[in-house]
This record gives sequence, structure tokens and C-alpha cells, in this order.
Amino acid sequence: MKKNKISKNWINKQKRDIYVRQSKVDGYRSRATYKLLEIDQKFKILTNGISFIDLGAAPGGWSQYAVKKIKSGKILSIDLKKMDKIDKTVQIIGDFTEISSQEKIKNYFKSKVDVVVSDMAVNTTGNKNVDSISTGELCKEAMFFSKGILKKNGKFVSKIFMGSTFNEIIVSSKSIFKEVKVYKPPSSRKDSKESFIICKNLR
Repeated sequence: MKKNKISKNWINKQKRDIYVRQSKVDGYRSRATYKLLEIDQKFKILTNGISFIDLGAAPGGWSQYAVKKIKSGKILSIDLKKMDKIDKTVQIIGDFTEISSQEKIKNYFKSKVDVVVSDMAVNTTGNKNVDSISTGELCKEAMFFSKGILKKNGKFVSKIFMGSTFNEIIVSSKSIFKEVKVYKPPSSRKDSKESFIICKNLR
């Protein structure tokens, strides 16, 4: 009974959510697209012709937005789950933390890239501290991967949860990048602990 009530509340919340409704109008696969859109508008992350990697891309909303902004650039999406095809992107099914997946990414670009983004989060357990730590580990993995594949003036964007690992991640990011900002987009739900770390220019 309790599970049914939670499901019903979630459905009602989705129906009231203006970003869910707008995503259907704009043809995006999820409301999460607007998080990248708002980050891009504020921090100027995407421009035409760049190379772009979307880590944990499913269902593909961030890659859809990237296609509109990058146009003639190269876009690669990777996720454990198979996604419906997105024109002008290359998709890899796999775990980006595995060496084999990273080799596939490097082989596709054959050179350093301009932007790496990650909207990854672990499936929630109900324990906010555990969820924060686990998602923080994904953020760190993405950051260290980015350090090796980004151009000197490259940009890295990743989801980050407020919690016990937050300060550690900020310290690590400042040792790798010259410019580090934390931002909670308007489209991020108010009751969510998520923010996004925006990093520019490798040290």
C-alpha cells in the first residue's frame, strides 16, 4: 500500500512539473535536459564544432541538447543501458570506468576533447549519506578520466550531491582545474541535494 502511495505521489509530481511538460513539447527525452541547458546558458560550455563526451548519457537528453548546440562537432555518449539512437552521435554501451570503454572513447576521438559532462548518480538507497558518497565516487571517476582526455582549455561538468564527500571533491577539482564553480540549476528540484560542479581550464 505504501509503495502504491509513493508511486501515485511521484506520478502526480511529474504531471505538475513544468519541465516534464516542456520536455514533451521540445522533444527531449527527459526534464534533465534543462539542467544542461541552464548550465550552458550561465557558463558557456558548448559551442559549435567542439568534441563532447556524455558520460552516463541514458536516456539521452543531454546528448540531444548537445547536438543542437554543437552541430558540426563530434559527440559520443556512453552508458550501461542501451539508448534509442540520436542522430549525429556515436553511442557506446558500457562502463566508462573500465579500461576497454576508455580505449573505445580515445580511439573514436584520436585526440584530446573539449568538453566532458556527467549527470550520473547511483540508484538511491534511501540513505542520503550513502547515496552522496556513491555518487561522489562517480563524480571523482569522471573527473580523473576528464583530466587525461581534455584539452588544456577543456571543460568538465558533473552532478555532485551535498554530503560528506562534497568538500573532498571540491579540493580535488581545484587541484586539477584553474576555475571551479558549483551551481544548482533552476530546473533541479528544490528537494534534491544535487548541484553541479563546473570546471574549466586544466592546470
